[in-house]
Amino acid sequence: MSHRNARTTFHGRLLIVQRHRAGWAQAHIAKAMGVSRKCVKTWLDRYEAEGEAGLRDRSSRPHRCPRRTPAEVEQRVLDARERLRLGPEPIAAQTGVPARTVSRILRRHRVPHLAVCDPITGQVIRASKTTAIRYERDRPGELVHMDVKKIGRIPDGGGWRAHGRASASTRRDRSTRVGFDYVHSLVDDHSRLAYSEILPDEKGPTCAGFLTRAIAFFAAHGITRIERLMTDNAWSYRWSLREVCATHAITQKFIKPHCPWQNGKVERLNRTLQTEWAYRQVFTTNTERTAALAPWLESYNTQRPHTALGGHPPITRLQPTS
Repeated sequence: MSHRNARTTFHGRLLIVQRHRAGWAQAHIAKAMGVSRKCVKTWLDRYEAEGEAGLRDRSSRPHRCPRRTPAEVEQRVLDARERLRLGPEPIAAQTGVPARTVSRILRRHRVPHLAVCDPITGQVIRASKTTAIRYERDRPGELVHMDVKKIGRIPDGGGWRAHGRASASTRRDRSTRVGFDYVHSLVDDHSRLAYSEILPDEKGPTCAGFLTRAIAFFAAHGITRIERLMTDNAWSYRWSLREVCATHAITQKFIKPHCPWQNGKVERLNRTLQTEWAYRQVFTTNTERTAALAPWLESYNTQRPHTALGGHPPITRLQPTS
């Protein structure tokens, strides 16, 4: 969907009317607006007949759909799905309705996929990766999300991203293990303030040390109290963070097993880290990439527009600390 100030939305249509009232010829309006003369005349005629309300968006759905599947046929498909608990192809064979039409009927009536249903009862038993409700905590520190992202280290001189896959495979010494870096991250649910460190592993003591430093980072930015910490069910999170959480009166929360989208805010940060820091440019050494993390993180928190925050950086949702 285009934004509301695009030329062909309400703002542009109103501009067409205003210019026509100012004495512009329709051909000149069309050239200036980058639209056809017919388009200009259509909106002028609609404004003449309906006023400003005629310039608003309308549904493009036709008034009549003579070829739409009849309601009784749709009900027959829905009944077959409930009775047989099968996919579109078997239902098509039973009802005589094309499989593609069956699929569209099921989606139109929001029938859940078989993969999330119990094969015996037909009831939904698995969590969906999508939700109709977007949640956001009311204040900074009410909930934070924590996770680790593993990325391959860069050999000296650069890897395949610098020299190409074929070149890197011939240059690489197979007896030397490159290994991985572990990017630990903590994100505030309300403000999206983020803190990340590159550490050598994801063991319990390492995670506990990172959380301690992250708490201090958040405190320096005005989040002096963290109430809840959400993580996955990794052993290092479930058992090794207890002491740190008890010391700072933090309640631990765990996502459901195999449902990483429930920790989606930090998972989204992991993706952003990859696309805008780790793989945005060619690094010739691992040290060079590591040094680039802190400046990028500073920009992320203080300058980079965040879609969920209305185009503002996370720092705008925090109280000044000085």
